[in-house]
Amino acid sequence: MNEFFRQLKIQRWDDHRYYHHSRINQTLHLISAISFLVAYALLFIDPAAAALVAWLVSMTTRQSGHFFFEPLGYDEVNQASQETKEEIKVGYNLRRKIVLLSIWVAAPVLLWLEPTAFGLFDAATTLESFARHTGLLWLGIGVGGLLFRTVHLFFIKNVMAGLVWMTKILTDPFHDIYLYHEAPLALLRGELIEPRGTLGPVA
Repeated sequence: MNEFFRQLKIQRWDDHRYYHHSRINQTLHLISAISFLVAYALLFIDPAAAALVAWLVSMTTRQSGHFFFEPLGYDEVNQASQETKEEIKVGYNLRRKIVLLSIWVAAPVLLWLEPTAFGLFDAATTLESFARHTGLLWLGIGVGGLLFRTVHLFFIKNVMAGLVWMTKILTDPFHDIYLYHEAPLALLRGELIEPRGTLGPVA
């Protein structure tokens, strides 16, 4: 169990130091984390609404931070190229994220072209029912994406690496609030890039 938590700490540290330099990205992650907690609560009440919040608010803020605001050149602080960081990334690196987001965008298009989703739903008759069907498809994509990469890691790394990554993903909203709650204030001070060294490396 100690090794599990050590590996979790390593994955979290690598994620922070390699992919969260920008204070704008950190602020967007804070918004994402809070909305993910809302989605977690909604999951027990209204799964379709939970998925709509998770994908339309949480994921769009989270991923836009990575794609548009995070420096993508050579990382002087960590002495690593973007290509090196992408290889180290345990979960969804930018290339894999593009694939996942493409599937996400394709889901409502599929529903538009095939309203029953090949018999999965009754055809939507209102905008609300279309949105709810889209939400349920997005829920399936989210769960599927999580399980696919977890099992994939079982084979390309080991079972512990997959379970650690899944745990990291599911608990990221809580951890991101802890890490990035001061990012909006830093932005207001004009700090666009976090001074490195605010978190120590893994022991």
